[in-house]
Amino acid sequence: MAANTPCAARAALAICVIAQLTCGPAALARESTPPAPVPGDYSVTVEQCVNSSMQVERSATFVAQMVATVSTQKMAMKINLEERSRGEAEYHVVPAPGFGVWRPSEPGVKIYKYVKQVTNLAAPVTYRVVVKFRWVGDKGKVIKRADLRSSRCFQPTLTAPARPAPAG
Repeated sequence: MAANTPCAARAALAICVIAQLTCGPAALARESTPPAPVPGDYSVTVEQCVNSSMQVERSATFVAQMVATVSTQKMAMKINLEERSRGEAEYHVVPAPGFGVWRPSEPGVKIYKYVKQVTNLAAPVTYRVVVKFRWVGDKGKVIKRADLRSSRCFQPTLTAPARPAPAG
């Protein structure tokens, strides 16, 4: 394992703190500084998956991000919400407001991040998003494409706590 991986850095920081060694402020600053964005990089994550016994309170928040390349003029992403009910083998696209349409960045943006929340989720159902990324160069020509799936957000069937019987 390389010594500069996040796990190795956390382990080194923990050893310094536990053993009370003098690693110096520079070592601590390296751990808290996020890495520089890599041109052409992209990601999608489940930012939040809220479970509840009440359907109206269930939600999932997805975050997609992409980084411009040297020749990128504009970027765009299309996010599709997918669900899979218990017993189904495959996911299928769910029509939902704001999903399934291309969302372009403004010209010249270096990091394009899009946050999308979906609410009122059914249960027991597993949700995810599939994101299509496009980097656009001169004259509107697509110079790079990528597709990525998020991790899952499972909405279990939860039962509401029983209410005490009225006194009397």
